[in-house]
Amino acid sequence: MPFVRVEVCVLGLSESGLQVLLGQREAAPFAGQWALPGGVLRIDLDEDLDAAARRVMDERLSLTLPFLRQLVTVGSRTRDLDRAPWALSVVYRALVWVDQVQPLAGKRMRGLAWRPVEQAQSDATLAFDHRDLIALAVQQTRDEVDALTLPSGFVPSAFTLGELQALCERILGRALDKSSFRRKLHDRALVRPIEGAMKGGANRPAQVFELQR
Repeated sequence: MPFVRVEVCVLGLSESGLQVLLGQREAAPFAGQWALPGGVLRIDLDEDLDAAARRVMDERLSLTLPFLRQLVTVGSRTRDLDRAPWALSVVYRALVWVDQVQPLAGKRMRGLAWRPVEQAQSDATLAFDHRDLIALAVQQTRDEVDALTLPSGFVPSAFTLGELQALCERILGRALDKSSFRRKLHDRALVRPIEGAMKGGANRPAQVFELQR
């Protein structure tokens, strides 16, 4: 049977942009190197893959991540030769606000660090193929936001259109045209105004919106 692991790419948004949470491995293979946090699938503990991902995040990071989504499954005969003749990893991704989580290094982790995603994607010293998995998680997340498939569990419950555009720009890592952005929101009926809710100064208060459910 293959050696099965679960890895989680935790993407975090801060004022400086999109980051990824990395852990420094305690044991071989790649002892001392940085990698995505992960762990072995436990058939005695895990009801399904989602449960496995939640358990691993609790053990490695002391975090509960309610919006975990499967990203990809990768495997081969050469993936983890130090431990098994055939190995696969089920990879998840999550998106959080950096200042709203407090991860703690747990089992088999020497330490944790947030790193800008552009830096992580180009770091050839990361363990296994994790820089490629980070690149895939970033690309899928940015593709969704670019298509305005907005992460409803991540977007604030109430916002101005300017705040929503700024949020999208930070995830994408680039500026958006204001008129085009608002036209897409309107054409796809993605947001609706909250009646009577305004935000801003006395001269030009801005309408407050929420995502359409």
